Amino acid sequence: MKTLFVLLVTLFFNLYAAFAQADETQELYIIGTMHTVPKIVKNSYKPLLKKALKYTPETIFVEAPMANDTISWEYLKKGWSKGYQNFYALSDSLQKTFNFEENKFDRLLNKEFDALSDTDLDYLINSFGYLRDNANHEFFQYIKRYGAEGAKKPTRHEDGDLTAKLALHLNIKKLQGVDDQQTNKEYHEGWNDCYKAGSKNGDNAINSKLNKKQYNGAIIPGLFGALGNYVNSKKSLTLLHTSASFRYVTAPSDGCSNGTKYFDERNERIAKNVAKKMNESGDTKNILIIGAAHVIGLTEEFRKNHPNIKLKLIDDSI
Repeated sequence: MKTLFVLLVTLFFNLYAAFAQADETQELYIIGTMHTVPKIVKNSYKPLLKKALKYTPETIFVEAPMANDTISWEYLKKGWSKGYQNFYALSDSLQKTFNFEENKFDRLLNKEFDALSDTDLDYLINSFGYLRDNANHEFFQYIKRYGAEGAKKPTRHEDGDLTAKLALHLNIKKLQGVDDQQTNKEYHEGWNDCYKAGSKNGDNAINSKLNKKQYNGAIIPGLFGALGNYVNSKKSLTLLHTSASFRYVTAPSDGCSNGTKYFDERNERIAKNVAKKMNESGDTKNILIIGAAHVIGLTEEFRKNHPNIKLKLIDDSI
């Protein structure tokens, strides 16, 4: 009888531990965007925002460079993006002239969004610039421009319409940048070389067909306000992934191979950045909002290298 009692108690605690562990499973909801969209589909973010709000994440990861990623910033300060160039120059200036006070910064971040004055917002905007935190520098600029309720009309910048409104609704004070652009120069060089080769061997025509297929598939969903859902379908994400990673190529060249290599390595590092931040925070419900062309590659990376993270996608057939 005593032995049976011990076995039952042991079974109970084992089951309890298993259920407790299941409750602590970390999830990552990945949503792909098209960044800036045409005026005719300016509301494309709305079905995505509805899904994201229903999920109620604790952390929002976005496609922005991390403040401490010195390798990416070394490239970006003179790289492909004028916006990043200007931000780096501003950040560099603020680090020399701005009087950053961590206690004041933390105190202002603890305020409700609608309680922040313009002076408060200016201090936070400059602080995030000083910290080289591009994601939140833009987020608090958005708040100063549109208020704590967000823009009444779509800005057409799908990332901002989605991420900023999501954070404001859920009272999430900081976005988490997880992008990696350490080898973006090499990726763009591979892209250019691949395009030159493709103009002669017919691969550019194959890519054009993929792009046309993507465009045609988006027409009807776009007309009915469902472009965001279509973009996150397996068909759309596969087309975008194939094009961005040069997997349509039939006549391999060094340029195309390098393009594929650096695209995949970027996804690998982004996944690593997300997993590291999730491990540090311990948050169970997380969302990653990123360019749709990355979703397939990131899904593969998480399943291969971070299988402990439970993935959630709009199209559950992926």
